Amino acid sequence: MAHAQTLTEADNTRFHLTEDHHPENGTLLGFWIYLMSDCLIFAVLFACYAVLGRNYAAGPSGADLFDLPIVAVNTALLLFSSITYGFAMLSAQAKKVTPTLVWLAITGLFGLGFLSLELYEFHHLIHEGAGPQRSAFLSSFFVLVGTHGLHVTFGIIWLVTLMVQVSQRGLGVEMKRRLMCLSMFWHFLDVIWIGVFSFVYLLGVLK
Repeated sequence: MAHAQTLTEADNTRFHLTEDHHPENGTLLGFWIYLMSDCLIFAVLFACYAVLGRNYAAGPSGADLFDLPIVAVNTALLLFSSITYGFAMLSAQAKKVTPTLVWLAITGLFGLGFLSLELYEFHHLIHEGAGPQRSAFLSSFFVLVGTHGLHVTFGIIWLVTLMVQVSQRGLGVEMKRRLMCLSMFWHFLDVIWIGVFSFVYLLGVLK
C-alpha cells in the first residue's frame, strides 16, 4: 500500500510538472509559428511593393510625397517603445508590478504617437489627391504601411489588456509568459518597420 501511494504521488508530481512546463513551451512555440506566418505576409507585401513601387501612372512618386523628417520621428517613437518594453520586462522579471505597469504605459503612449503620425500622413496624402486608388505605387504603399499600422493597433490593444491583467493578478509565471509573447510581437514590428523605413521611404526619396 505504501509503495502504491508513493507511485501515485510520483505520478501526480510528474503530472503537475508537465502541466506547469508544457504550456509555456507550447505557447512560445506556437507564437513563433505565428510570427513566421506573419513574416510570410509581410514578405509578400514587400514583394508586391518591389514590383509596383515605380508604377506611378503619371502621378507623384515617393520623392514628391514622403516627408522624411516626420517618418524619422515616427521611427524613433517605435524604436523607443521597444526600449521601454524592455524595461517593462526587466521589472516583470523582478516581480515589480508598479514599475512594470508604468513602463508598459509609456510603451503604449509611444505606440499611440506612432499611429497618430501614420494616420496624419495618410490623411495628408489622401487630401493631396494621392490616395491608394491613384496609382499602383500608392496602392502597394498604403497596403504595406497600413498592414503594419493595423498590427501596431492590435499590439496596443493587447498591451492594454495585459496591463489590466497585471494590475488584477500580479506577475505570476503565466503573466510573464504573456508579456514575453507580446515582447516578441512588439520587437517583430520594429524589425518590419525598419524594413519599411529603409525600403519604402529612404529608397523612395532617393529615386
